Amino acid sequence: MFNSVKGNTVVVTGGSKGIGKGIARVFANHGANVAIIARHLDAAESCAAELSNSEGQVRAFKGDVTNRGSIESAIKQVVSHFGGIDVLCSNAGIFPSVKIEEMTNENWDLVLNTNAKGTFHAVQACIPYLKKAEFGRVVITSSITGPITGYSGWSHYAASKAAQLGFMKTAALELADDGITVNAVMPGNVMTEGLEGMGESYLKEMAAAIPLKKLGKVEDIGNAALFLASKEAGFITGQTIIVDGGQTLPEE
Repeated sequence: MFNSVKGNTVVVTGGSKGIGKGIARVFANHGANVAIIARHLDAAESCAAELSNSEGQVRAFKGDVTNRGSIESAIKQVVSHFGGIDVLCSNAGIFPSVKIEEMTNENWDLVLNTNAKGTFHAVQACIPYLKKAEFGRVVITSSITGPITGYSGWSHYAASKAAQLGFMKTAALELADDGITVNAVMPGNVMTEGLEGMGESYLKEMAAAIPLKKLGKVEDIGNAALFLASKEAGFITGQTIIVDGGQTLPEE
């Protein structure tokens, strides 16, 4: 199913680890050509090497979504290598914890510039190429934190994730005439490298708060992104898919 992505070129920003790596793996396993863009080229290359046995080609590119020139350069390199872009998975994001009382302008700007402005930069850079695609797709990695829930220490992160969804809705309207859809995936608690060192008791506590009693896998987010990027999802735009194991369902 969703074989329509086979042979398509998929850009994944922040694709060298965590959810981005899971997204890259899912698309590569379904025969897409995947361009992993990350700030650190060595990390992107390591990820590309790990996924080299996938059905699709995987290549690494250096790009910083906070810098318009950097991401534009990376996108041009992707097009030069693969010949075009069909799907953008705007995934790059950071989540350093800082309480509001201690937060500096620099703390705030770093997160908003990466998560919200970085999404704008990536989408803008890809638009000329998405217009040329048979069916252009943008899939944004947002979060349940901000649009639905809150989490202490993440006010700047929450604001950035809510901002992504506001941007998504207008982008979906503006790009509809070109047949480009713009949607978002909203992950809940997902097992990534960043959580592995938190200890078994912490992970069990997190899992206990989820009705399905387990943390999500990065591939769970990748599978949702795969659907939204498929030809079959062509009549869906400006929408979100929550992938949280039911985490946001309980009233208490």
